[in-house]
Amino acid sequence: MSSDELVYLGVIAASVPVGFLFRYLSPPVKQGAALLLGLSITIATCQIHALHSLLTVIGTWIIIQSSWRHAPTLSLTWTFLYLLFFRLVTWFGLPSPTPFANAIQLLLTLKMVSLANEVHSFHVEKKKEVSSFAKSPVIGGLSQEPSLYDILSYSYCYVGVMTGPFFRFQTFVDWLKQPNPLSLPGWVPCLERLKMVPVYGALFLAVNSVFPLSYVRTEEFLDQHFFFRFFYMVAVFFVFRMRFYSAWCGAEAGCISAGLGCYPEKALSKPGGGPTANYSPDPTSEEKYDFRTIQNIDCYNTDFCVKVRHGMRYWNMTVQWWLHHYIYPNAPFKAYALRAGWTMLISAYWHGLHAGYYLSFLTIPLCIAAESAMEASVRAKLSPRGQKIFDWIHWFLKMRAYDYMCMGFVLLKASDTINYWASIYFTMHVIAVGCIVVGRVLKGGKREGKRGDKQQKGEGEKMEDSEQRGEKTD
Repeated sequence: MSSDELVYLGVIAASVPVGFLFRYLSPPVKQGAALLLGLSITIATCQIHALHSLLTVIGTWIIIQSSWRHAPTLSLTWTFLYLLFFRLVTWFGLPSPTPFANAIQLLLTLKMVSLANEVHSFHVEKKKEVSSFAKSPVIGGLSQEPSLYDILSYSYCYVGVMTGPFFRFQTFVDWLKQPNPLSLPGWVPCLERLKMVPVYGALFLAVNSVFPLSYVRTEEFLDQHFFFRFFYMVAVFFVFRMRFYSAWCGAEAGCISAGLGCYPEKALSKPGGGPTANYSPDPTSEEKYDFRTIQNIDCYNTDFCVKVRHGMRYWNMTVQWWLHHYIYPNAPFKAYALRAGWTMLISAYWHGLHAGYYLSFLTIPLCIAAESAMEASVRAKLSPRGQKIFDWIHWFLKMRAYDYMCMGFVLLKASDTINYWASIYFTMHVIAVGCIVVGRVLKGGKREGKRGDKQQKGEGEKMEDSEQRGEKTD
């Protein structure tokens, strides 16, 4: 385990007991203490590079103050352009930022874009209220425009400042204003989230020691048997998952201990977005709460859901919500496949400039097209038993697709990624293209293919609608 990973581990571990202490603080003290602690973590780990995040916050505040109408577009442009500068600072003779500064900058980008959208919605609904003389029906909207102090407090709140999960400004405000935080569930859901972390951590250390990533870049690796080279990506993705399972479950536990993102179950909260339904306490019954708002990983469904598109939904869930609400609807395309590709491109850019990100993320739309083609042309015609067999094969190929794409994500360089994919003869690309071709043939050529395209688009829109309602489509 590297020194950077030990620092991350220390921050996550410390956030859990600290969170329980924050439940005893009044709202003004809680806000100031969260800001002070978050700034201390940022300065201690980033040093002079903490200025990058401060400039991003100040720039967003100026945009909001100058033009709330155009704040969503301007904030996205500002933060993404600053991300480009941040990653190319060495070109300007400036020192390279630390990994901690990069992690903070990534999360801050999500927060600032979301904040600008929330402020825009606040002003729009306020104008509607004035014209209609009726209170806005919007759920989870701001009650007032945030001050610079509020924005700084949200930006540098110690909870998840380096590790996530992403949460909206309104979620932060609700946390500060909790009427009785000590009465909210804490220890039980926190321990429930932490119980598997030692297992994930042990598996990460054990498998990583046997299958180091560096071995893939050696000439000796290329001399190994095809099946060994193919299996190696399975081990690498397993290590990758265990690492993030450990980190994200620990980060969620830090939110839970502080009470952040705790809402009644009847609020139907979404990861990242928060409540989607109006709720009010029922004095005649005991209120049940959940922490869905800050849930960033569903480990079981990540591993065992059947489809590639569903695997994305259960991984980095709060960021997926952000992409779904701020990027996907504003894509410059109408076709589902193109909009999905655009969203993956933006996601790759957000992660970094390494070619491996783009090679991996832009493989996802191809895989989605392949599974849609096979579902429409093969699965739909099978018996219930045949569909179960199809789903098992589909699940196996889904996992291999993610193994395959993970290699680009961890190898980073285009040459390393392509060299590895070439060593296994671009197997998953070939299978995906083959599935699309077979699907087209079985659907009966061009005319049927057009109907298949419409069906695929319809499935995509149906999936989007179900996600907005909080439904599961597995």
